[in-house]
Amino acid sequence: MIQIFFSATQYAAATVTAALRAGLFGPRAAHRRILVVSNTAAVPEVGTPLDRMPGFGELRPEFDQVHSWNAFISPHHPAGWSPRAQDAHLWEKALRLAWDLGDEPVEIACESIQANPSRAVAEIFADSPVHVYADGLMSYGPTRNRLPRTLSSRIARVLHLDLVPGLRPLLLSEYGVASEPVPHEAIVGVLDRLGRESAGVLAGRLPADDPPTAVLLGQYLSAIDLITQDEEEELHLRMVRAAVRAGHRSVLFKAHPSAPAAHSRSLESAAAGLGVRLTVLSEPVLAETVFAHLRPTLVVGCFSTALMTAAAFYGIPVARVGTDLLLDRITPYENSNRVPLTVIDAALPDAETDTVGEPLDLDALAGRLAPLLRAVGYCMQSRKLHDLREETAAWLTEHLAEHPRYFKKRRLTSLRLPGGSPVRAEALRRSPTVRRVVRGIRAAQP
Repeated sequence: MIQIFFSATQYAAATVTAALRAGLFGPRAAHRRILVVSNTAAVPEVGTPLDRMPGFGELRPEFDQVHSWNAFISPHHPAGWSPRAQDAHLWEKALRLAWDLGDEPVEIACESIQANPSRAVAEIFADSPVHVYADGLMSYGPTRNRLPRTLSSRIARVLHLDLVPGLRPLLLSEYGVASEPVPHEAIVGVLDRLGRESAGVLAGRLPADDPPTAVLLGQYLSAIDLITQDEEEELHLRMVRAAVRAGHRSVLFKAHPSAPAAHSRSLESAAAGLGVRLTVLSEPVLAETVFAHLRPTLVVGCFSTALMTAAAFYGIPVARVGTDLLLDRITPYENSNRVPLTVIDAALPDAETDTVGEPLDLDALAGRLAPLLRAVGYCMQSRKLHDLREETAAWLTEHLAEHPRYFKKRRLTSLRLPGGSPVRAEALRRSPTVRRVVRGIRAAQP
């Protein structure tokens, strides 16, 4: 059996490697394993490919070959290209020839199956079983796009990081796909080894005798149009002020790799005015490497998955900033970022108003988050998760007053759920759907 693993980020490749070392893809000797790397950035030509990043040597031994998806489909962009249906078989022949696959059966493991390049690969290898792995908080949310039966029936499982112990992913659950967590010890071990080379970068940038005690996480949210650049700069300043409020005077800001340098300069200026020693880390170093190397006593961010890895993998206290703004701003309601945002907002203390510095009680989180996320998930994708309607209505009846920030009145109204506005007769008369049904009833009458 040939197993082909598709990864677009170093973190994704680490997740796959951890799953392999935990034995979740069978014995090493029984399989030929190929890693296919891709870069889905807007301009991938100026970025560093995954297989050329520091630390990749720690992942390489698990794979017999490494190939570039960008190079194979050039000049097409991996995020926008997929084969025409009538050409899929030809592309499979081309891939088998280029990668020396012969006629052997192929098994696929890929990230977000709703989008390219994963969707394209699944269409090319149209008879192969598919394993979906999710490395972030989005796995706890519903499937974004509807999948054809020819694809959904081939998905064997969802592999995910158990960032909230006991919380089961909604991803692909409507198709009856089972989920399986990657063991903590496996992923932490891979991340630690992956970070050994990058740790030298940190050692060269930070004072050994007085390292930063708080880490701030940048996400570059303006790039995905959730907030403006000015609002994002202000969000970073709020993180610095929150760290100062918690008693920290030496702070490391881990900038998003794609964020403009102007963000960092304005932050440095503001930190100097607050009397804070700020180190801006713009090098491509995983947040988990920073956590393992520095062992900070506080991590602050907006809704980055790294907040939960800090808490779940390293036991570091975490806090949030700015989730209220994002909950108010995020559109449409189906936006997949809504679920990570909800998890962080509901699970973490507010760094600007609450007492921070204590580790999260992870054991109690799943019971508290599960019904909330199922209700949010139903409101996001009610047509796919129709089995959750009664449960959601009952939960909203009892708990909506405690959690109004996660639900929009307009959405509740359109779904006829508790908390929505009463439907008036005039609105019904104007509804195209209602008018169409009424015409049908009248036409059927003798």
